[in-house]
Amino acid sequence: MNAKEIIYETEISDARWWAYDIPGNAGWIAYLVCLVKNLKRGLNTFNMTALLPGGLMLLGVGELISERIAGLDRVLPKRRLLRGFGALTVGGIGGMVVSALGLAAQKEKKHPAIMLMGSLLCAVFAGLCWQGYKKR
Repeated sequence: MNAKEIIYETEISDARWWAYDIPGNAGWIAYLVCLVKNLKRGLNTFNMTALLPGGLMLLGVGELISERIAGLDRVLPKRRLLRGFGALTVGGIGGMVVSALGLAAQKEKKHPAIMLMGSLLCAVFAGLCWQGYKKR
């Protein structure tokens, strides 16, 4: 971190962190598992559109893992906060939109329904973590 970076910090308790982390992780995992299963069936408009929110979720997870490795547990520069929790939240919101449209358009409803619930969990709980960070 350089001296000019805007730094954010959270004081969320460990218990609250786990309460957000577990359902949030279950959400992006469910979304991505169903997306991969759908992609195995072939490419269609729904699958191609669902890749963007899935990519944002993967970007966010990758960033959060790299933050953990770098020892930036609850103190983050703005750019890392946005790439981590921001990408997960936006990916979750996008996933909700895509999944809802998929529910309306797809014959098979199981995967889009699970993707909708997963992206909702991801958006809500990543958003709650993101909201807990305040400027230092």
